[in-house]
Amino acid sequence: MLKVGVLGAGHLGKIHLRLLSQSDKYKLVGFYDPDEINAKHVSQEFGYSYIDNLNTLIDMVDVVDIVTPTLSHYDCAKKAMEKGKHVFIEKPVTNTLEEAEELLRLEKKYGVKGQVGHVERFNPAFLAVKHKIEHPMFIETHRLAEFNPRGTDVPVVLDLMIHDIDAILSVVDAEVKHINASGVAVISNSPDIANARIEFDNGCVANLTASRISLKSMRKSRFFQRDAYISVDFLEKKVEVVKMKEAPENPGDFDMILQNAEGQKKQIYFENPDVEANNAILDELETFAQAIHNNTKPSVTLEDGKKALQIALQIIASFKN
Repeated sequence: MLKVGVLGAGHLGKIHLRLLSQSDKYKLVGFYDPDEINAKHVSQEFGYSYIDNLNTLIDMVDVVDIVTPTLSHYDCAKKAMEKGKHVFIEKPVTNTLEEAEELLRLEKKYGVKGQVGHVERFNPAFLAVKHKIEHPMFIETHRLAEFNPRGTDVPVVLDLMIHDIDAILSVVDAEVKHINASGVAVISNSPDIANARIEFDNGCVANLTASRISLKSMRKSRFFQRDAYISVDFLEKKVEVVKMKEAPENPGDFDMILQNAEGQKKQIYFENPDVEANNAILDELETFAQAIHNNTKPSVTLEDGKKALQIALQIIASFKN
């Protein structure tokens, strides 16, 4: 078992602590949080060991799980990597692109592994259909949330939209060519609602909308490709796959047939992939343990995290243009 320590005992940090304490791939050594009052409260309530010195905890473990505010991701990861520790870092990977690039250099220099917590990669609905998403040419995403003061210190792009940016980058095999975006700060000092249009070199276009001031929550993505439409509901854990194929010469009474202006006939049929229930956060943490044990590439690399951050920052920069 890998000895692991958690940095940060806020809302998400407590979830990580609970899951790591239950995992058979990790031995939870303890946690560090700079807020001593909160740290002692968490330790007393849940029984996790509170280590009151960051460097002491890093020295005690094999893996450092960084669930701190984004501004401190780089400093925490740097300290851990320089001590030869593997790092799991919540998204976004760092605050700046330069910090992400430096972590990639440190990862290589010290021979350690890093993984970024883009948890939607492990959403059971996405896992059920990812292999069916082949050369999508139009993608539409909506990630809407009710207002919550937690996370409003950063633009909604880094808070919410970055989930969809990463998922899109994982299925589109092309470089980004152009970005248009707009964002509006309604309640916070940074944009609370944003829309971005991303054009790729291969002709694919992605239209992303994110809001943290909606009256209801929604996390849906739609992928359109030749002869197929795939819908993923990340919130409800549901999928819909609609495909088209050449119509049979003698269709049945219940076959759905469409005919275009050129007289070509297509048959529409539906697939219902199984969506297997899982705990996405536990899965991402445990696949990282497997990558360390097997010396294989992590599921969501630091490079993946850097690319998602790069696009997110380009979207934010385009708000000012």
